[in-house]
Amino acid sequence: MSELITTRIRDTATKLGLAHLAEAVPDLIKRAEDAQMGYLDFLDLALGEEAGVKDGRRFRNALKLSGLPHHKTLDDFDFTFQPDLDVRKIRDLATLGFVEARSNIALLGPPGVGKSHLAVALAVAACQTGYSVYFTSLDDVVGKLRLADVQGKLAWQIRSYLRPALLIIDEVGYLSLDRTDANLVFQLIARRYEKGSIILTSNKAFSEWGHVFTDEVLATAILDRFLHHCDVITINGPSWRLKDRLTNPDPQPSTPSVTD
Repeated sequence: MSELITTRIRDTATKLGLAHLAEAVPDLIKRAEDAQMGYLDFLDLALGEEAGVKDGRRFRNALKLSGLPHHKTLDDFDFTFQPDLDVRKIRDLATLGFVEARSNIALLGPPGVGKSHLAVALAVAACQTGYSVYFTSLDDVVGKLRLADVQGKLAWQIRSYLRPALLIIDEVGYLSLDRTDANLVFQLIARRYEKGSIILTSNKAFSEWGHVFTDEVLATAILDRFLHHCDVITINGPSWRLKDRLTNPDPQPSTPSVTD
């Protein structure tokens, strides 16, 4: 292919905003010639390369905006450590049909069993598929809603939690809320009801949520909306963070020497 045509392709790709294609034209042409590609195969290669780069950029940007504490995937999760967990169910959830259906997931269990890891892994999968994601803790949600309420910006703050296709609320139950804060959470859950998915992690059984939200009526109202379309995953296994301590107890401390 002549240098003139190569330059023209590069210039046209730049005008169309196909930055990677503009830069990769010589390499793509060489690959096509080496493989003796036909016209359709070459066009498929060029467009596929550009789409792949754009998808990668979009994925990285989605992860950056998500607020996720880490980017661990399901492949990083040790299912053998939690043998009672239904692996097929988790894998099925990772197909993200629940996001499309705007339904919810509850991950329940004591600290350290992998609730947050699973929530993050599903969120990473959602980012990769093109869904918008936001990760936060219940404590952070309450703090922002409370401040927005005082400043007269509550509606705006709630709308910010309605934008992502998937909202992850971590650590429900670690701190009890007063009725005012519980009512703010109810408003958020009610507004997202059937409009967007929520993944929620909690160390409390639903029967204990009356204590978490200080008000049985409010807790029931929250659960009524959240559980209407919801998969509940309960993990009752041991703590991953304590596994080394349980299998290898700390040795008795030695007597320090005078040089310590």
